[in-house]
Amino acid sequence: MSVSDREAETPLHRHHKCQLVVALSGFVKCVIDDAIWMVPPNCAVWIPSHQLHTNVVSSNAQVCMLFVDPDIDGMPANSCTLAISPLVRELIVHLTKQDQRYAFDSSTANLVKVLVDQLRLMPTEQYNFPIPADPRLKSIASKLVNTPGDRRTVAQWAKANAMSERTLARLIKQDVGLTFRRWRGQLHIVLALQKLASGQSVQLIAEQLGYESVSAFITFFKKALGKSPKQYMRHHDVF
Repeated sequence: MSVSDREAETPLHRHHKCQLVVALSGFVKCVIDDAIWMVPPNCAVWIPSHQLHTNVVSSNAQVCMLFVDPDIDGMPANSCTLAISPLVRELIVHLTKQDQRYAFDSSTANLVKVLVDQLRLMPTEQYNFPIPADPRLKSIASKLVNTPGDRRTVAQWAKANAMSERTLARLIKQDVGLTFRRWRGQLHIVLALQKLASGQSVQLIAEQLGYESVSAFITFFKKALGKSPKQYMRHHDVF
């Protein structure tokens, strides 16, 4: 478990074991191969074995990094966000305080088995922004990340990249499996969760992401996650 006074980023790396990145407070942003993933408070990102990644941890965040043997059955095959139940959260916190060189028949080993069984049951979410392989789309993705308030339409992006609107829309759909609107929306969800966990106001976030009004942003957020920003963060014990 770690708590830092400033944002910290790990170098790009990979592990033989699978990794579970758990945010108890604050947030973690993971860049995993071809996507940016958000770890909201009381959620976790699952990183499969040998997956190239880097983690950015917010200041004053409490973060747990768990390593899981890739031979354990029933765990996710691909990167995903896991919702963490109160039981799983407390098991993780407790196990971080135990000697990691525990005996196979010890009480710690029994708790690890319970944790693994519970992790198999946790619902998955897709709090990620896919980064396309196509160089033209990757350039657009980079610009969207750097200026998330840019509200240009797909037609305007197509014109700026010397292609037709239909061609750009088709390329995005083929590469990331989403429409342009939903693809950009994924980025806004990732960034909104990060900013909310950092304590920014809903009004400021709406402005930074280029929404015409706070209500327009709240409507978008609620449609995507089923709750308003404040309801969502209260549910995850942030406010």
